Amino acid sequence: MKVKNFAMRFAPILGLLILIAAYILIGKNKGINLPYGIRTIVNQSIVVAVVATGAVFIYTLGAFDISLGASAAVSALLAGMVYLRTESLVLMFLTCIGVAIAVALTNSMLASVFHLPVFVTTIAMLSVLNALVLLLIGINGTGSEIKVPAGAVSGLDTIGFKALVLIAYFVFCLFFFDFTPVGRREKFIGGNALCAKLTGISVSRYSIIAFVLCGVGVGLGAFLSIVYAPTLTRSTASSVGMDVIIAIVFGGMPVSGGAKSRIYSAVIGAFSMTFLGQIMTMLSMDSGRGQMVKAVIFLLVVYVAAGTRTKRVLVR
Repeated sequence: MKVKNFAMRFAPILGLLILIAAYILIGKNKGINLPYGIRTIVNQSIVVAVVATGAVFIYTLGAFDISLGASAAVSALLAGMVYLRTESLVLMFLTCIGVAIAVALTNSMLASVFHLPVFVTTIAMLSVLNALVLLLIGINGTGSEIKVPAGAVSGLDTIGFKALVLIAYFVFCLFFFDFTPVGRREKFIGGNALCAKLTGISVSRYSIIAFVLCGVGVGLGAFLSIVYAPTLTRSTASSVGMDVIIAIVFGGMPVSGGAKSRIYSAVIGAFSMTFLGQIMTMLSMDSGRGQMVKAVIFLLVVYVAAGTRTKRVLVR
């Protein structure tokens, strides 16, 4: 049993290493510029990895937020507007973080006040944020975009800076998740919320903490989105919400949360998903077949994780 648990825990890491090896072998065979390809993969992965790392706190509770991409988009748009008026990178950064945390707190408060599942409140928030994106672009932009001068952020558009942001945030989240009562109690809540409540743990309090920590990640993701693509449109960060869900599952974390949650699942899943996508592109798979392959793998991982968990649930 210990061997099986060990294998299940490190299977996502092994899967990522296999994908990297496959990418290198296929790339060499097809004459791909590997250094350029790796840089592209890192650029595509880091925003999702940062947002997903924060989202792990919410998923650990057994909930999930589908408005993360829209939240990142609104944060980036408002931050871009602030920069155009102040020409301050610091204020732009703080706006990204502040707006994302405010949206996260709103989601958490709505769920607590109305006693609704987080999924329900975030569906409503997704609609509101998508409408706000269109409103902000229409009022403050050209009607189709808000453009931050590329020269203002070009100095930050480096792999080193983006990797530093990811590593710093990952270490920050790892500390809270594995070395403080926050992570332990959130795993307890995800495993059995009623039992956690009966032992004196405030479910609402730790839900708020989870959303705030996630909001920081969304804000960082919004800032990195501006750095990578300073011309902001309605499609900015549009795929981040779904990518986060897929990345966390690809990283081997059960969607039900609880004790099996791992903070590193987000990073492993984000990079695995991007490497897989690039491999399918090199193999000349069209987008339709590529999405089908991802869907099959997604369902397989969920099935394995759910099956493992179900067998250990006590009969009620």
